[in-house]
Amino acid sequence: MSKHDHACTDPHHHVHDAKGFVRAVEKACAERGLRLTPIRARVLGLIAEAGKPVKAYDLLDRVRSGKGAGADAPPTVYRALDFLLANGFIHKLQSVNAFVACHHPNSDQHSVPFLICDRCHNAVELEDEQVVASLDERARALGFVPQAQTLEVHGLCAACAANEPD
Repeated sequence: MSKHDHACTDPHHHVHDAKGFVRAVEKACAERGLRLTPIRARVLGLIAEAGKPVKAYDLLDRVRSGKGAGADAPPTVYRALDFLLANGFIHKLQSVNAFVACHHPNSDQHSVPFLICDRCHNAVELEDEQVVASLDERARALGFVPQAQTLEVHGLCAACAANEPD
């Protein structure tokens, strides 16, 4: 069984707490020879604390309201997001233009499907290598050379669906 064979359906499956998540990313950075600067760590912590998708402007507001002079410039926050995305520590949900912590801070950047609740806005990183591989295989069968995948399924999470009027 590989490290990605278990079903991941709990949005907090690997992100137990923001500080612990940042520590895990710090460790991963040290192992990979990457530098997690204070602003990168701050942005990462804010994303992990949110517990649901967070937009760049909201992150910028939260950084500005916190400590850290010079960290309030939008390009600084966007560069931090670029670093975190490029190294697989966060995911960008294209359909809602927001960011979530990756449930696997020790892995490289990877494609995963997301289930996004349109009512409560929670997003679940659904580990399913078969879905990712199937999309890749079908694309290649058509002569297409995939470079990235973004699969986002919108609907209602179990809790919101249970509260749906009949």
